[in-house]
Amino acid sequence: MSFFVYGSRLLPLAATVFALALLLTGGNAGVAAKSLTETPAKQAILIDHATGTVLFSKNSEQAMPPSSMSKLMTLYMLFDRLAAGGLKMDDTFPVSKKAWRMGGSKMFVRVDTEVKIGDLIRGIVIQSGNDACIVVAEGIGGDEASFASLMNETARELGMLDSYFVNASGWPHPDHVMTAKDLSILVRALIDKFPQYYPIFSERSFTFSKIRQGNRNPLLYKNVGADGLKTGYTAAAGYGLAASAQRSGRRLDLVVNGLNSVNQRSRESQRLLSWGFREFGNYALFKAGEQVADASVWLGSMGTVPLLIEDPLTIIIPRKARRDMKVSVNFQGPLPAPIAKGQMVATLRIEAPNMTPIVRPLIAGANIARKGVFGRLGAALEHLVFGGVSN
Repeated sequence: MSFFVYGSRLLPLAATVFALALLLTGGNAGVAAKSLTETPAKQAILIDHATGTVLFSKNSEQAMPPSSMSKLMTLYMLFDRLAAGGLKMDDTFPVSKKAWRMGGSKMFVRVDTEVKIGDLIRGIVIQSGNDACIVVAEGIGGDEASFASLMNETARELGMLDSYFVNASGWPHPDHVMTAKDLSILVRALIDKFPQYYPIFSERSFTFSKIRQGNRNPLLYKNVGADGLKTGYTAAAGYGLAASAQRSGRRLDLVVNGLNSVNQRSRESQRLLSWGFREFGNYALFKAGEQVADASVWLGSMGTVPLLIEDPLTIIIPRKARRDMKVSVNFQGPLPAPIAKGQMVATLRIEAPNMTPIVRPLIAGANIARKGVFGRLGAALEHLVFGGVSN
């Protein structure tokens, strides 16, 4: 890795120091790296959770039947109301005949009974209950169609612009579609916004109506650090999974769909997550407000001004590319005084093989007044006599 500073005569030593420091401690920024893997999944996306960096993508913006993975949206709607205090885990929703008669995977709710919200959540997360989804939809929206409208409104608010919901369960319908990218947005929102409820996704079994069912997420039974979220299957969609896993403080989110079997879904999900953890590193380069370099100043009350980065910068890049990473500070210098603190005066650029360059603004860390008349005359005289630039 190398570090270059352009536009200043005073920084070769500082540049060397920064290069050594970064080489020893790593760096940080979030930009999509080009992936070198492949998958039999028809749609897939793998994301570094903390930065949102896309590590791998295949047809991730292609509309697809999401099957039971769309139940995550029903859960989001429920979690949102619980977190706001409008509902409590011990509150109950009534079971209608429509919910009771619902086919497919079931929680086995009984008609004309009341079911606790905490049980309904587990009935959806663990048992993938279509019947439980209808109970929730009717309890929140009055009827399933109205609830689907609320789902669509919330999806737009979350930035899920290519999803459209017709029902609460993912029951096959030609107009009920999502994208892998939208599902990844939803996964990230569930984890970040509802940490109090997210651990339910890692529970392996749940018993309701004296019927015990196991969690269908295959990764929960593998040593891969997985702790959620939801499987899906229909004949039209194939086998899918929205998953998340943690290793050594890093979290990756994965969505795959269109696989051919339960076994292929399990193997491919595990392979992609392991590949992401193995091949990519998370490097923290700068903290918010940290000084990146100094820039020389022309005709200023001070000879240099510190260059600061406003926001923290963490990058996700292939581990093999780290040694070839180049970090440069770019400005047209020396910078003319006066300079206001907080003024954007330079840019930071980070480059590495197979990575889109990262560019961030740098701001002045101090107010630099302009020299007085005599100071400017002295500087001009020095320039005429000795040449070059004087501060």
